[in-house]
Amino acid sequence: MTVQVGLTGSIGAGKTTVAQLLREHGAHVIDADAHARAVLDEPEARGALIETFGPDVIRDGHVDRGALAERVFQDPAQRAALEAIVHPRVRQRVADEIAAALAKPEPPAMIVHDVPLLYETGLAGTMDAVLVVDAPLPLRIERVQARTGLSETEIRRRDAAQWPAARKRTEADVVIVNDGDLDTLRTRLEAAWPTLLELARTRAGQR
Repeated sequence: MTVQVGLTGSIGAGKTTVAQLLREHGAHVIDADAHARAVLDEPEARGALIETFGPDVIRDGHVDRGALAERVFQDPAQRAALEAIVHPRVRQRVADEIAAALAKPEPPAMIVHDVPLLYETGLAGTMDAVLVVDAPLPLRIERVQARTGLSETEIRRRDAAQWPAARKRTEADVVIVNDGDLDTLRTRLEAAWPTLLELARTRAGQR
């Protein structure tokens, strides 16, 4: 049986690192952000974006993700318009990747859906279990600044556009706090893995 597990967390929590550790356990990880980036390079999607947001979101023949993000984070209506273009295409790409993983001679025990907006888009309810990665906000801000150079104000604004971290923890089946080094995170994932897998298998069997 292959179970479907959602992986999410607030900006800077360390979700990408946890995804890599899950791969080391043999999970097949589907990166929703990677699919979204690929969708932005599809001619049909690019045309829809130009029609909706204007030609200034294109730079050197490609979608300027920074300019697009700046616009949609300030306007919920424009964010919804972007999601209407991108999300259906991402869902199709994800469905194709799942089908390919399940068609392997030895399918993975777990398919992990790495989705930043897992709860906000309603995808959490389609999963057999949900794993949330969390860390204190000051530490998350520090991490994002080191990685991107964004200002604290901008990071807080992007964080506020998502569900609060506390709400994600409350809704999660398993929570991993990533407030230490990589070895600490690996140890915590090792401890959480059996619980996560068993819970997901139980839920999958009940569907």
